[in-house]
Amino acid sequence: MDPTAFDAGIPAFGTGVLYAVLVTAALAFALAVTAAARGPVAGARHLRAARLATLGTCSLIGLDVLTLAYGFLSHDFRIRYVAHYSDRSMPLSYLVAALWGGQDGSLLWWTFLLSLYTAACVVWLKGRHRELAPVVLATLLGVLLFFGVLMAFAANPFAATFGGAPPDGDGLNPSLQNFYMAIHPPSLYTGFVGCAVPFAFAVAALVTGRLGEEWVLAVRRWVLFAWLFLSIGNILGMLWAYEELGWGGFWAWDPVENAACLPWWTLTAYMHSVMIQERRGFLKVWNVSLLLFSFFLTIFGTFLTRSGLISSIHSFAQSGIGTYFVVFMVVLAVFCTALVVWRLPKLSEPAALDAVLSREAMFVANNWLLLGISVFIAVATVWPKVSEALWDERLTVGASFYNGWLSPVGLALFGLVGVGMLTPWRKGTSRLLLQAFRGPLLAFAGAFAAHLLFGRRVGLPAVVTVEPIYDIWTALKLGPWVLGHVNVGRSLAWLDGHLPPVAVGLFAFNLAALAQEFWRGTAARMRAKGEPAPVALTRLVGRNRRRYGGYIVHLGFALMMVGWLGAAWRQEAEATIAPGESFRLGRYTLRYDGSGTRRDPNKREVYARITAFRDGREYARLAPARFIYTTHPEMPTTEVAIATSLREDLYLVMASVDADTHVAHLKAFVNPFTIWIWLGGIVLILGVLVGLWPEASLLAGSVAGSGARALAALVVLGLCLAPAAAQAQNRHNVSAGPPPVGITSMTPRERQVFDKLLCMCGDCQRLPLATCTCDFASQQRARMRLRLARGDAPGAIVQDYVDVYGAASLAVPPDRGHNKALYLLPVAALTAGAGLVVHLARRWARARAPAPPAPSPGAEAPSPGHANARRDAYDARIDEELRGLDD
Repeated sequence: MDPTAFDAGIPAFGTGVLYAVLVTAALAFALAVTAAARGPVAGARHLRAARLATLGTCSLIGLDVLTLAYGFLSHDFRIRYVAHYSDRSMPLSYLVAALWGGQDGSLLWWTFLLSLYTAACVVWLKGRHRELAPVVLATLLGVLLFFGVLMAFAANPFAATFGGAPPDGDGLNPSLQNFYMAIHPPSLYTGFVGCAVPFAFAVAALVTGRLGEEWVLAVRRWVLFAWLFLSIGNILGMLWAYEELGWGGFWAWDPVENAACLPWWTLTAYMHSVMIQERRGFLKVWNVSLLLFSFFLTIFGTFLTRSGLISSIHSFAQSGIGTYFVVFMVVLAVFCTALVVWRLPKLSEPAALDAVLSREAMFVANNWLLLGISVFIAVATVWPKVSEALWDERLTVGASFYNGWLSPVGLALFGLVGVGMLTPWRKGTSRLLLQAFRGPLLAFAGAFAAHLLFGRRVGLPAVVTVEPIYDIWTALKLGPWVLGHVNVGRSLAWLDGHLPPVAVGLFAFNLAALAQEFWRGTAARMRAKGEPAPVALTRLVGRNRRRYGGYIVHLGFALMMVGWLGAAWRQEAEATIAPGESFRLGRYTLRYDGSGTRRDPNKREVYARITAFRDGREYARLAPARFIYTTHPEMPTTEVAIATSLREDLYLVMASVDADTHVAHLKAFVNPFTIWIWLGGIVLILGVLVGLWPEASLLAGSVAGSGARALAALVVLGLCLAPAAAQAQNRHNVSAGPPPVGITSMTPRERQVFDKLLCMCGDCQRLPLATCTCDFASQQRARMRLRLARGDAPGAIVQDYVDVYGAASLAVPPDRGHNKALYLLPVAALTAGAGLVVHLARRWARARAPAPPAPSPGAEAPSPGHANARRDAYDARIDEELRGLDD
């Protein structure tokens, strides 16, 4: 074939391959359905044909991805997608990232990853699960067909450019020209798409009626793999936001961020509740529903991101694909609900709890919180659109609202993590429970007291303001009885002073619980095998990787909680200063040494030279900057400079600099403990790999196994390099005039105003006025500071801002009219959920078996007369759990 002929027809060739994918996928789907209908024996030939047709479909999708990649590398601007998302000056890494940088390409990449999962299932299912395999393939092919139809008729990545090819392309959005864009979207997509495989197995189990342990064991590795990459994707998303958006934080509860984390919560719930089904045989309806709902949330999240329904810096342009997604979600919901209702007689099993204080009960409670968090985030994310559609009122649900609700709920979940590790399966005696909880409770009490007594001496305030919680409580307006009989102010003051110490105490509690579990298991092996401690610990983890991999994941989560807690103590200041002048922030003195410029073929850089002194000694030399890209001069980006340590990050942003006088407008943040988020993320990933490794070795010859190890290693490397990254970008308008001159630090009274309002410049996606670094936000803060200095009431300042910019400028929706439902629904849902958990626990406890099974004949019971009888009984329980863990 003449290469020039191929080059001349790339758009037509790519589109033709898309249509071929539809044909082969439909054929494979029909063959798989026929194989399922005829049974494993009569349908064996149809299943073999379906497998071959499926592999052919996956190969065609891979060919389409290579074709689009060739279009980017050859700068074929006849392809509209290539012309919109690349230009000739872009380096190779960004040309590759542009594959998923826009809507059409990201859908093709989504489909490509699904084809890899489908091909891996074809290979892995050969000779396994003969009854389930046809339905699994048919389900995956049905999803492939949906995305094929979507691309062929609504979002074709090979659509030709109108009017011929331009000489150069538009270039990739500057905010996407970042290292993490090369690994964040693929990791998140890998997790999203990975939920399709557990979904397919759950559908297969429901369709075939094989609802025993077969499908649960078959799906275990796929769930863990999807959860791993959902975690990686969300951690990298936090890194991208921290180093890219320039507002000093890492999670703004942006609608697309919310959509990305929704299936993470439900999969986390499943991984805990499925252990109850494996060990006790109940919660079958719950577990299969969690997997079905998790996949539905991935489609819902994809719909939110790509339909144009919500406005976000992460979202894609408005398009007509929303209707396709709505139809698909309706079909999914009806189909899944019908399947579960049809199989309810087989899914319903009698449940029994031997004790309320047991690991089963703790897992049920943690599922209540995890699912409640997921539903709360979903409702709050779509509430602005619901309000606009039904009542024609535009509003915003900002970060303050989410933080106000989820901070105490998150702490409750964090506490349950530790309690769940310490409680036994079935039941334990009061003496054994006391022995298990004694050490962690002492650690909690010690950390709590130490924080109250010595927090200020080490630079941590003993209290932190929880203003959003007060606002939400006030908005509920539960009536004069509550206000008359409960001292709300005193209760809130107690919460205000003790929420951070409680969080520190819970961290110590979890750390002590983890250390105790590792030590008990290690000591048991040392006594039983006579091994030294390092060998015993290594072999303990090696022989029980699922259990101790989970413990390592919990350790990573606890370390990340330290970083999230540090955000409560963030300090910030902004200054407009000339070269040679300095300003202070906490224990740092920041001297502005001047500005400079640099150029390369892709952009012009304007930077400030800053020397940072800590406690009187030179600490770091930093260069925050602004980048003006050649292809997008109207979209300058702000490059953040970060000096990282284990205790805190010094985070600098240059909002603007005057070209003539070199006067710079700077904003600085001190972010305590942020690095522990990234270190905890690495520990979490390593824990998942420990738990996955024995099962991943079974996939050594498949695409999924080798790809998982390679991609996970790459992502871990990227996370390890993250603390050294010192640049980020942020889109902001630079034409808003000169900022006010002066040096300011945000007082609690100012924060009371700024945290309630959002930036309405129209360019920065409504970041909180307190943290936004654009010139509009700086000017608004300056005006409000002047009004506060004159004695104006904070409420009047907030109301004047809302009168100008509307209710959408409020970070927390107004507590009037229909918006009251947004406040009452979480309370009602949490209360109803708690009541249901208590009701089920009591009912199951009444239905428990009359007696536990007798110990094995060979087991040696501890001597009642021994001085260490209680410790021996506890160790015997540990040994029994270790032996039976991975059955």
